[in-house]
Amino acid sequence: MSLDPAVETVGPARPTVPAPLLILAAACLWGLLGIFGKGVQAAGVAPLEVAFWRALLAGALYALHALLTRSPLPRGRDLWITAGFGIAGVSIFYGSYQLAVRAGGASLASVLLYTAPAFVALLGWAFLRERPGGREWLAIAGTLLGITLISLGGGQGVSVTLPALAFGLIAGFTYSLYYLYGKAFFHRYSTPALLGVALPVGALGLLPFVLAEGFATKTAPAWAGLGSIAVLSTYLAYLLYSAGLRRLNATRASVIASVEPVVAAALAALLFGERLAALALLGAALVIGAALLLSVEKKAPTRGR
Repeated sequence: MSLDPAVETVGPARPTVPAPLLILAAACLWGLLGIFGKGVQAAGVAPLEVAFWRALLAGALYALHALLTRSPLPRGRDLWITAGFGIAGVSIFYGSYQLAVRAGGASLASVLLYTAPAFVALLGWAFLRERPGGREWLAIAGTLLGITLISLGGGQGVSVTLPALAFGLIAGFTYSLYYLYGKAFFHRYSTPALLGVALPVGALGLLPFVLAEGFATKTAPAWAGLGSIAVLSTYLAYLLYSAGLRRLNATRASVIASVEPVVAAALAALLFGERLAALALLGAALVIGAALLLSVEKKAPTRGR
């Protein structure tokens, strides 16, 4: 799923690879985020430490990318705003998502992340004077109904608790901030330059919480999982998505990217025995459908996780 109002197209795109396949690959890599996270947490790494290493390692990759491509970094007021975004859009977002994975499961966390477009509509109304129309209100109502059905439905291996819902909705809300931030900055700076600043700041924001618990002793599989989250589900996924978006309109890209929670749910069922009940599946379909409805309605191109 992408929320950027304008995605900076970075990285080489091979013309022999169809754009829909690039978007599909990115969505599948995003769908692995909760799976990798749950696996690393099962190896003894706390959720906030998982988020810390994701931000630090992926941020280093973006910073190196910006350096090699000589992309100018934000300065002055833009730098401070980007740093603030690093706290809200990285520290809180990455942390709450991993906490949602621990509290409710990978499939539930992935579905709740799709509440972000509804939050985008409300934020656009509140701050950008983008008055919601009939489709927006219908999608918001569908999102609320979907969350209610998920809460009532539950499922096997899925813990639909208040913390799980709260962390999942916080992740959805903070993810929606990429739209407001992106609308102001993604036209002016390259994405590696912005995320090469925001992600390391986000890692610093998480560091005190990680130090309070202490860094876990990590096995080789745990490091492999952390590396996969940073390299595959963060850095590479975004490069694939942005490369595909160069040759595909944002509406079609958003529709293809909606396979993300399906991938997450299927793998969570296969690997961890997570299965949403029928009522919860209906709720998940409503949430994803509402996100698609808002994506289709959006006139400007629509980020990376």
